[in-house]
Amino acid sequence: MDLKSNHTAPVLTDPAPLSNTRLGVHSSLFPYSPSGAAFTPGLLLTIPRKKTGVLDDVRACSWLDAMKASSPPHRKIIKDVNEFAPSDPDVAYRTWTQVKYPSALKSFEQITNHAKGRRIALFLDYDGTLSPIVDNPDCAFMSDAMRAAVQKVAKYFPTAIISGRSRDKVYEFVGLTELYYAGSHGMDIMCPVKPSISDDKPNCFKSTDKQGKDINLFQPAAEFLPMIHEVFTSLVESTKGIEGAKVENNKFCVSVHYRNVDEKNWNLVAQCVHNILKDYPRLRLTHGRKVLEVRPVINWDKGKAVAFLLESLRLSNCDDVLPIYVGDDRTDEDAFKVLKERNCGYGILVSSVPKESSAYYSLRDPSEVMEFLKSLVIWKKSSSL
Repeated sequence: MDLKSNHTAPVLTDPAPLSNTRLGVHSSLFPYSPSGAAFTPGLLLTIPRKKTGVLDDVRACSWLDAMKASSPPHRKIIKDVNEFAPSDPDVAYRTWTQVKYPSALKSFEQITNHAKGRRIALFLDYDGTLSPIVDNPDCAFMSDAMRAAVQKVAKYFPTAIISGRSRDKVYEFVGLTELYYAGSHGMDIMCPVKPSISDDKPNCFKSTDKQGKDINLFQPAAEFLPMIHEVFTSLVESTKGIEGAKVENNKFCVSVHYRNVDEKNWNLVAQCVHNILKDYPRLRLTHGRKVLEVRPVINWDKGKAVAFLLESLRLSNCDDVLPIYVGDDRTDEDAFKVLKERNCGYGILVSSVPKESSAYYSLRDPSEVMEFLKSLVIWKKSSSL
């Protein structure tokens, strides 16, 4: 199976992305190396920061620029797509899907042809993928029809939801016991009970879910919990005077939502985060869709969560496995990259506007995601006859 493509790296990146070159850390010492090395406890990737506290430093770090870049207007078209259709966003989108990221629905036969004789492993983001993006993050409910589609697809394929939300919050939204859940961008993973997994990986321990079923939990950033709670409390206090700002505790990361903040006050949000984060060199800032996220400085993301889940499901390094990851946000790019670099599966970007991605296919919105999931079930049923 040849899944190679000439896709470029995502246009929107963090102002100072982590890399083994920049940090001077040999790849063999990273928490999850390509060869599958076990996580090394206490290994932290620290970033020096200037402790000044003026708005100019926020601008120097490109925080405000990144906030605007990661939160484009609904019909904004990036430069390279404008070359196709500078005045018609709908034409630009159609051209984008034809030239760079084909629709996973229109290419469904091609996907299933590659899937013949292989076991599909399905990974799904939540917000913007299974549920619509809403103004209030506490109201990002998935529809009953989507829940039914996810439940049915999980009967036929190992299925996991990997979200920036806390694992408990995602489970509360989804409410399905047939799935595996990874919260906090993969820093809190519920995986099957396999003795070898918990025995040879630090920060992995046996637990029970809310139904009393035995599970394994993998939490590579467990030591950060007190620090994250402390930062969450400070951010709630410092942003309470900014209308529309909302701080969400996602257990191993803190999300500062500015979707409902007037754009002229985004600098105040950035300043509040900067003033607190400058005193925590073991934490870093990443950007999502109208959200600033404070995370531990460890080499762990959704891509490594996918690799870990494949390993725990005994599906890694198998030629007969086809992983598919469906997501809409910048944090999902880490998972797309893992599948692309390993040349072993497909990333599917959920987006209604053209953008650069490491995904292979695209879907326009959650309604198309649901149609894709239903199509997988129909295909699986028919191929089993």
